[in-house]
Amino acid sequence: MIDILLLHGPNLSQLGSRDPAQYGTATLDDVVEAARQAAKDEGAALTAMQTEHEGEMVARLHTARTDGTDVVIINAGAWSHYSYAIRDALEILTIPKVEIHLSNLAAREPFRHTSVLTAVCDGAILGLGIDGYPLAVQAGLALHERAST
Repeated sequence: MIDILLLHGPNLSQLGSRDPAQYGTATLDDVVEAARQAAKDEGAALTAMQTEHEGEMVARLHTARTDGTDVVIINAGAWSHYSYAIRDALEILTIPKVEIHLSNLAAREPFRHTSVLTAVCDGAILGLGIDGYPLAVQAGLALHERAST
């Protein structure tokens, strides 16, 4: 069974009440469940983690190198724009990595237009809200299959 790790960064714990015009009304539990169901439908398992602490995110990415994780899907929130520590931890991983954001970063404030993570991920899904999560699962699984052949 393919193991997918879904990671969420700061403030994503506030989904459902944080700026619904930008992020929608789905809660973090709703988002995780959409991804988990997509994984289940494909015969994969999904583990999710959300943290407000950058070091905890880096440590979890390091653990993914040796714990059987096959795919990482990451919404690092604000860290996407400046965390070279998370970027480096992602770069070390040799498994497929998909960056995801609920909103379209290019349509947001200028400081959000660039993600330092994109260059070390295999793909990115932006601006599709909760609907992007099943797509991220599908993309991660397709990348895994390609890498395995």
